[in-house]
Amino acid sequence: MRRAPIIAIVLGIATSGCTLTPDYTRPVNALANSSLANGPLDSDVPHSSEEAISGSWWRIYNDPLLNNLVDESLRSNTDMRVALANLRGASGGLDVASDAQLPQVEVGASTNYARDSAEEVLRPGPLPNERVYAVLGAVSYEVDLFGRVKRSIESADATVEAAKASLAATHIAVAAETVAAYLSVCSAGREATVTQRAIAIQVEETQLTRKLFAGGRTGSLDVTRSFTQEQSLRASLPPLEAAKRTSLNRLAVLTGQPVGNLPPAVVACNDEPKLDRVIPVGDGQSLIKRRPDIALAEHQLHRATAQYGVAKADLYPSISFGASGGSVGLLGHFNDDDTYKFSIGPLISWHFPNRRRALGQLTEAQAQIDAAFARFDAQVLVALDEVQSALAVYGHDLDRMSDLQMARSSAAKASSDARTLYAFGRGNYLSVLDADRQLTSLEQLIAAQQTKISGDQVQMFLALGGGWQE
Repeated sequence: MRRAPIIAIVLGIATSGCTLTPDYTRPVNALANSSLANGPLDSDVPHSSEEAISGSWWRIYNDPLLNNLVDESLRSNTDMRVALANLRGASGGLDVASDAQLPQVEVGASTNYARDSAEEVLRPGPLPNERVYAVLGAVSYEVDLFGRVKRSIESADATVEAAKASLAATHIAVAAETVAAYLSVCSAGREATVTQRAIAIQVEETQLTRKLFAGGRTGSLDVTRSFTQEQSLRASLPPLEAAKRTSLNRLAVLTGQPVGNLPPAVVACNDEPKLDRVIPVGDGQSLIKRRPDIALAEHQLHRATAQYGVAKADLYPSISFGASGGSVGLLGHFNDDDTYKFSIGPLISWHFPNRRRALGQLTEAQAQIDAAFARFDAQVLVALDEVQSALAVYGHDLDRMSDLQMARSSAAKASSDARTLYAFGRGNYLSVLDADRQLTSLEQLIAAQQTKISGDQVQMFLALGGGWQE
């Protein structure tokens, strides 16, 4: 009569999900919980706001062609395919781990024509040939008394969440690289257009100088100087064309297609799309929630904590209940009572008294927690640094653009004045050439600076970590 309460107690413990370690929660002293990390970001930069970044940030360029390229990249990019495959693999691992909490069932059947060795069974004479069969089944169930199975499932689940975060990070990277490649194509096209316009003006200057030389109004040195300036401008064109070709090739790789299949409008682009609003920066708290690399680091910490629970459970006995049975005998005696067999009972296994291995695994698991915690804190610091640095670079590049535009206005006036003086014989051609050279140089610097600012914007969005939520 006393067996029933004992069995009830054992079953109660088995189904209670007892564990030796507490469930995971983010460490209180994690940097992600600090007021410093969750406070406002330094967004005192023109053309930025404290509004949180939206999902598909590239859509604020308001360029349908760019939107299509990003969509195609997210569908076809090989890195995305790898990340999706890794997620499927992690999900399969979770299924395997979850299966351990269910009874394990095994069945089998066989039949064969055979003869046993008489000497093996110590019987005289040869034994007869016989047809024998076996039909067997077994079921076993591990009582998760110390939480080994539960923590194994938790570890596998954290691995799935880490794979999701890795997929999100890949999503952001692919989108940002696609936007950057497209903007680079357009920037190179615009810089080439500026250079070609400068070449055309200089060609006219050279032709005019030659006419003046033919009329005796200037010397051969002015002709040489003008032609030299023209050739110098021509020499700056091939690197821009090469940069555009390189960006087109990169864009083709990102979208998973040959470069010849890119839309003609992409190839012909010669002006970057502009943002239709200021860059939304948000605050530190939203940044921590948004950055998938931070989420990845925390899921890895969660997994390490769960693995510690597995290692802790290995210090204690493993208890399983099992039952097996079936029928084994001559085929002609199939289903006879004397062919049946069965067994039922518990199995207890324990690495004892030599527990050095289990203790070593526990020490290793604790070290993995410490390392994962450090990486988690480090990733928060990296995210904050990347955003603050991107803001600083963007702000300074905007200031430089403003200065260059003012200088360009001044250079344009100087060029006009020099031409006027030269036309009335009150100046020499060297002054005209110097003024034109300064104007052309500033126009090229402005074009290059606009390219830099476009890159800054992409780097800003990449640092902010948005774009994967949809």
